[in-house]
Amino acid sequence: MLCLPHNYKSIRLSFLLALALVLASTILSSAIALDKIHFATNWRAQAEHGGFYQAVVDGTYARYGLDVTILQGGPQQNAELLLAAGRVEFAMGSNLFQMFESVRQKTPIIKVASIFQIDPVVLISHPNAGLDRFVDLPKATAYIASDFRVSAWLWLKQAHGFQDQNIKPYGFNSAPFLADSHSIQQGFLTSEPFAIEQRGGFKPNVFLLADYGYDTYSTTIDTRADLIANKPELVQRFVDASIIGWYHYLYGDSSLAHAAIKRDNPEMTDAQLDYSLAKMREKGVVDSGDALIQGIGVMTDARMQSFYEKMTQAQAVPVGLDYKKGYSLAFIGKKLGLELRARP
Repeated sequence: MLCLPHNYKSIRLSFLLALALVLASTILSSAIALDKIHFATNWRAQAEHGGFYQAVVDGTYARYGLDVTILQGGPQQNAELLLAAGRVEFAMGSNLFQMFESVRQKTPIIKVASIFQIDPVVLISHPNAGLDRFVDLPKATAYIASDFRVSAWLWLKQAHGFQDQNIKPYGFNSAPFLADSHSIQQGFLTSEPFAIEQRGGFKPNVFLLADYGYDTYSTTIDTRADLIANKPELVQRFVDASIIGWYHYLYGDSSLAHAAIKRDNPEMTDAQLDYSLAKMREKGVVDSGDALIQGIGVMTDARMQSFYEKMTQAQAVPVGLDYKKGYSLAFIGKKLGLELRARP
């Protein structure tokens, strides 16, 4: 017969308490071990940022050992400057022109993934006003912002015959365009067409520049060269978790991400969020082309070279620029998350 010590209950209680302390310590240590990351976006919170918000709210970042704070952008905040100054670990890049400029300025900012395979930049025209085809657009008055004029517009001039004499300034207000049926306006596939339809009461013609050869990457994940050199595993985890977040956002339940977006940007509406997400799905903005085979976030040397050569021909970037210093393919193209894609 087994004989227990007279103080068995006391010993057992002490053991259970010690075990509870160990478990609590383990849980606390796991929470403390999350790497704190700050990610600056390029504009106010919107559906075009949805996969990053999704990775926060559904715990994907946490599962990758990351405690991510998203800092939404706006007219008074430059994500690339915050990154260069060391105030954030990652930033959302808008397009490859930022990369060309960083290389030219010798700023150690590196693109490590491209969430958008298709840049959603568009030109918009009125229907039934003689501007129903892309070839009709060069003759129209063009409401164009200053940053567009020194980027995509230079390519439009060189490749498609657009003319500077037709430009009028665009202040991100569609009222002048709505008042002039013989004009065109820049915009984004996921945004301005919806606003114009709501305000103008008609469905505008929408011309996606990517359909006509404008093959820049967009909505990139940017970081600093020193972080890549010193903490490549951290960079990989952030890229991987962001990719998974985008699969969940596109093909899963986006409601919590939309709620988080609206908390950061109360001006955002459910209707706009639903429209933007639907357009991203419809046009394959995130998940198309190389991403269908290699996974969301992929970039390729061939695509980089193609866009660079087009922009040198348009005299938008200098010939001989060592643009390959501005990106890394080490963290993408691993087919991560392909099983999460919606199946027909």
